[in-house]
Amino acid sequence: MERLQRLQREEEAFSTAELLGNAALGIAALVAIWALMQGLGVDIIDWIGAQLGV
Repeated sequence: MERLQRLQREEEAFSTAELLGNAALGIAALVAIWALMQGLGVDIIDWIGAQLGV
């Protein structure tokens, strides 16, 4: 019985660590996308303006 409880605690800790890791990867992906869009955004807006003759 004690071993089962210990395994359950270890599994819960792993799940928490896994969720925190996934959250960190998600934040890193959002930062990368934001940086890419910030760099390309001005060029895209200029291109749209040129196409519209604005």
